[in-house]
Amino acid sequence: MKSLIDTYTLSNGSKIPIVGFGTWQTQDGPLAVIAVKSALSSGYRHLDTAEMYGNEKSVGKAIRESGISRRTLFVTSKLNNHAHNYEAAREAIEKSLKDLQVDYLDLFLIHWPNPKPARDAHWEEHLQDTWRALEDAYNEGKLKAIGVSNFKRKHFEVLEKTQRLAPMVNQIRICPGDVDEETIEYCRNKDILLEAYSPLGTGKVFSDKTMKALAEKNHRTIAQVCLRWSLQHGFLPLPKSIHEDRIEENSHLFDFKLSGKDMEAIDKLDGIMGYAPDPDKVDF
Repeated sequence: MKSLIDTYTLSNGSKIPIVGFGTWQTQDGPLAVIAVKSALSSGYRHLDTAEMYGNEKSVGKAIRESGISRRTLFVTSKLNNHAHNYEAAREAIEKSLKDLQVDYLDLFLIHWPNPKPARDAHWEEHLQDTWRALEDAYNEGKLKAIGVSNFKRKHFEVLEKTQRLAPMVNQIRICPGDVDEETIEYCRNKDILLEAYSPLGTGKVFSDKTMKALAEKNHRTIAQVCLRWSLQHGFLPLPKSIHEDRIEENSHLFDFKLSGKDMEAIDKLDGIMGYAPDPDKVDF
């Protein structure tokens, strides 16, 4: 790994840049446009948004105003929770394409496996029908890769009953002190790439003594150490910020490497990140 444009290869052969710029909680409008353009100026070529974030139009505007060729970018969006059936999912895909003003998405994910609007006796059927909509859009060339977010093994097993294509990505929360080993092992065995949202956790990492010591030892920021840890584990981190200096700072991950002992010290952290959402309990 040498730069932000280095790639992992998905199970369908698609290339995906190893770090993405996240836009969760980034307010729609000028703030989002400036943040995304700053990320592109810093070398990011992988952008992650979602209908649920409410900022797809701003992300699309930033892409157009950047002057960077669409073909050189990797753009991800996600299905909102109200669209868990075939027709609604098809409409949502078209809406994301329209709002982003792109002809295709490089990756499209089911945002949540079991959201409250579809949490009933037929939730498995809803999920299977939703996945079929993604498969059809993929076969039509509207989506270059398809995957999921916040899925655990039992959710994948529901898809496996009817799927024609296996998910290529699972975007879950992974950060120091919050690592779902069971889900990670399952995905790796199935050749499903793991994207790490909230790779810096909820902010508690910045006051952790171990992380402070490792940052000082490596002459790096705590955020850079977190992101480097993620990369060295083979995850794809999605850092986010609205501050231009931090966006730039978080891109400098390739001129240092954490030692084996450093990695072990971070791996041993537990419980410093607080609450992690449960896909079967959170009322999304």
